[in-house]
Amino acid sequence: MQVEVKGEEWVLLGGGGVLSLRVVERVVAQGELIGRTIQRMAAQIAESFVEGSWVLVGIQARGYVFAQRLQKALEELLGRAVPLGGLDVTFYRDDIGRSAQLKVPHPSQLPFSVEGASIWLIDDVLWTGRTVRAALEALRDLGRPARVRLAVLVDRRGHRELPIAPDCVGYSIDTTPQEKVLVRIDNDPPMILVRYG
Repeated sequence: MQVEVKGEEWVLLGGGGVLSLRVVERVVAQGELIGRTIQRMAAQIAESFVEGSWVLVGIQARGYVFAQRLQKALEELLGRAVPLGGLDVTFYRDDIGRSAQLKVPHPSQLPFSVEGASIWLIDDVLWTGRTVRAALEALRDLGRPARVRLAVLVDRRGHRELPIAPDCVGYSIDTTPQEKVLVRIDNDPPMILVRYG
């Protein structure tokens, strides 16, 4: 039997017939479970505020949306404002021109100076590490931070291409290179899915 993937379907060939299957998704987490995970991550990040003042920088676009959720949870825990910025890394990526998919830039919005700042870099999914590398280069062009820590909602273990590791993780999951992790934090209820195929 032979398997072909055509868009959103898996087609099994052989045995005298053709069987078509839809792409399968599995739910990693949803709803209140994600809310509790964000609260746990915020508590872990809040511990660093004992060392001094920190700012949050979300990687545009999905990392920034997740960073907004973390910011809200942190502000409730700490009882004070936590600065948040959004960083676009489109022109720092090392795959520009290599992908058929066009990357649309989002404006960076950093209402604070990066120079000498203690930064929590926030993203939704850590996979190869290349987006984080691009974010570190983008930050470097804006100034020299005192220190940078990384928080991700999902760590896709086993596919790192660069020596990058998160300091704060919501979920660590094992996936194959053919799978895609989808974080839908703005859904009602929010969901984290793994799509096969």
